[in-house]
Amino acid sequence: MIQTKIPLVSSDKLRLAKMLKALGNPIRFQIVETLAERQMCITSEIVETTPLAQSTVSQHLKVLKEAGLIHGEIEGPATCYCLNPESFRWLKDQIGNWLPSCCPVEDE
Repeated sequence: MIQTKIPLVSSDKLRLAKMLKALGNPIRFQIVETLAERQMCITSEIVETTPLAQSTVSQHLKVLKEAGLIHGEIEGPATCYCLNPESFRWLKDQIGNWLPSCCPVEDE
């Protein structure tokens, strides 16, 4: 008899965990803050805001892009990055719904 396993975690929870993991790195968090301030940046501009090599920053950008938090469009020899506002709205809603049920805090 073949048994089918039911997934223990919903796709929304997997997406949320991937986004939070991406934001859990201080450099990636800094990159997101930079993109929020500047609206959009090319890779070299982002590299200037960190103490890291371009290849390392590119890896961080890849993680953020795979998590759906940023968009990247190729413009000639450079890639221009910006935040994905839909993903951040979704993230805000998910955290807003999850926190009260998970970790209730009484108002003072």
